[in-house]
Amino acid sequence: MTSESGGPRCDRGAGDAAGHPAPTENDQLRRFAGIWCRAVHPLAATTMTPDEFEVYLLPLAHRLSAALRGSPFDTEAAYAVGAALVNAQCTEPEALPAILGVIDAHLVSCSSSAELPDVPGHEPLAEEDARARCVRLQHALAAGFVRELRKCERDEQEAISRAALAARTEAEKALHASEAKFQAVFEGAVIGVGIAGLDGEVLVVNDAMARMFGGMDFFRPGRNVTEFVHPDDVPGAHELYRELVSGERDHFRIEKPHYRDDGSELWTNLTVTLLRDSSGAPQYQLALAEDITEHRQLRERLRYEATHDELTGLPNRTLFLERLDQVLAAGADAERFGVCYLDLDGFKAVNDSLGHVVGDRMLKAVAERLQRCVKAPDELLARVGGDEFLALVTGPAAQADGAGLARRMLAALAEPVRIEGRELRVRASIGVVDGRAGEIGRAEVLRSADITMYRAKAAGGNRYEIADADSNARVIARHSLTNGLPSALEKGEFFIEYQPLVRLTDGTVRGAEALVRWLHPVHGVLGPDQFIPLAEDTGLIVPLGRWVLEQAARQAREWRDAADDDGEPLRVNVNLSPCQLSHPTLVSDTVAVLESAGLCPSALCLEVTENDLIGADESALRPLRQLADLGVDIALDDFGTGYSNLSYLRRLPVSQLKLDRSFTRGMQRAPADPVDVKIVEGIVSLAHTLDLAVTVEGVETAVQAEHLRGLGCDTAQGWYYARPGPPERLHTLALADAS
Repeated sequence: MTSESGGPRCDRGAGDAAGHPAPTENDQLRRFAGIWCRAVHPLAATTMTPDEFEVYLLPLAHRLSAALRGSPFDTEAAYAVGAALVNAQCTEPEALPAILGVIDAHLVSCSSSAELPDVPGHEPLAEEDARARCVRLQHALAAGFVRELRKCERDEQEAISRAALAARTEAEKALHASEAKFQAVFEGAVIGVGIAGLDGEVLVVNDAMARMFGGMDFFRPGRNVTEFVHPDDVPGAHELYRELVSGERDHFRIEKPHYRDDGSELWTNLTVTLLRDSSGAPQYQLALAEDITEHRQLRERLRYEATHDELTGLPNRTLFLERLDQVLAAGADAERFGVCYLDLDGFKAVNDSLGHVVGDRMLKAVAERLQRCVKAPDELLARVGGDEFLALVTGPAAQADGAGLARRMLAALAEPVRIEGRELRVRASIGVVDGRAGEIGRAEVLRSADITMYRAKAAGGNRYEIADADSNARVIARHSLTNGLPSALEKGEFFIEYQPLVRLTDGTVRGAEALVRWLHPVHGVLGPDQFIPLAEDTGLIVPLGRWVLEQAARQAREWRDAADDDGEPLRVNVNLSPCQLSHPTLVSDTVAVLESAGLCPSALCLEVTENDLIGADESALRPLRQLADLGVDIALDDFGTGYSNLSYLRRLPVSQLKLDRSFTRGMQRAPADPVDVKIVEGIVSLAHTLDLAVTVEGVETAVQAEHLRGLGCDTAQGWYYARPGPPERLHTLALADAS
């Protein structure tokens, strides 16, 4: 037969049928320990391996077997075995039933071998007695197991209690140390520290906080943080505080001003943190404050210096643009605004003639007067350049307000400024622009104001103009042409057309006036009246005039070469500007051009307007005298339009008068205007008396030409004869005359 575990049952007998010897007691108990291990180890919490656990159980099996057969019978060993099993960590609830079950099933059979020797204190037992003893051993083992388990639990509880007591003691020590450290930090901190309740009542502050606010009296009992409001608090500061005390945020940081009890102002870098209890509910508010008053004052001083003009103390361009940007960003429903751009007329002459010290004093006086004109809170005056000022007004009637401010500023500058015994008159040109936020940008505002100011200056100065789109467009076009002039000469965009000069006695072509044109890549062909003034303003007239002289001289040489040797050579007339007249190289440049072209000086006539020569001193006339001495004809252009004394003609180095067309319009039809006839007759008589030839401009009809011929005029030009055109057409006309 076999046991429940599959091994041979430990029945008494000398051996089996095959004659094998019966198992010994050690074999039986070793087998018992193996069964016991396999049953209990999976249920135990022991850290031993199965083999180690089986070795551990083997002496326990010996003790139980010996106790089962002992005489007298004693269960004390079973108590010890139960305790040993607890010490082996067989403490899981399912372990004890498994232990007892193995003992019940196998101990008696493994301890009842017939081959056991007679050992003192051991005696053979009947199976019934052995079973009874086994039950008592199980009870004792269970009792020892439970007793040892309780003892372990008590020891563990005592250990836990001792550990808890030690931990509490350490925690109390740590808490005491932490409180001491906090107190030291709280009292010794260089920044202000304060604690308040959620209702805002100040509970405690450190010495640093008290010193910031002028003493501990500031934080008298009952003081509440809600009292510390200031007009300059950052927008939204109250909302941040409300969110903090309600638990919606844990902290916030702001720069905050405060009033001390003595009325002085304190600026702090303030950080407020919410302190919560162990459950996370808001409990206190902790404030950390750093005194930044000096830093703030320094920053404001630097800000003032960065946004104000050092000389006048007025806001500068930076601050003006910031304010303008704020107005423009206010939204489409904002009130209108106006900008006045003021520039002093002729201020450069003050600096150049009297020095920068006088100029600076004049600017300070001007700034003081203008500042008195800007009094309303919605008005701002700034100095944005050397002698440039910008004013900003806002309101529903911005244009009217801007124009009114411009009138006040001009009136304020009407009285002369007295500096070092001198009375200096102040003139200014002002451009006024108005608009509405959302409709115009900053760049457009400033550009329009600048253009409008220059319109006022071009109109004579000491006045204001209001921005007008059409007028500004013309100024912009003029500016565009001015910028394009330098490159136009380099790119070869200029060309010359020639208008014939006709001898009135026989109608033959005797020469032509060279008229420069600009083939602009955008605006097309531009006449001299559209760009010559710009060239004079920019100084480009000198190189442009030399180019025209070179082209005209070369063309006159070509006409001469193409004409019959017996014929009179065609002469070319070239206009001179005031800048060219005063240029030191006029004579040398003209001589060089004539020599380069191989042209006789008598074939060249230089035209100078009457206003450029009347009143000129001898040094100004010297270059023309030198050219006249070389054989170059000098013509007085636009004669009769100035306010000259006719007797002054005697000392001018001119050989021709070009009568302005305004005197001959009355002769375009018959009968001729008798007043015009008398004027022209007198001028021609005077000119011939002075040995001057007379050329008439603007001849448009045959009647007009006939009248002028009858009055003794020498030559004429106008659309009646030919419009300005290419040089080939003039040569064709000259050939027709010859035929």
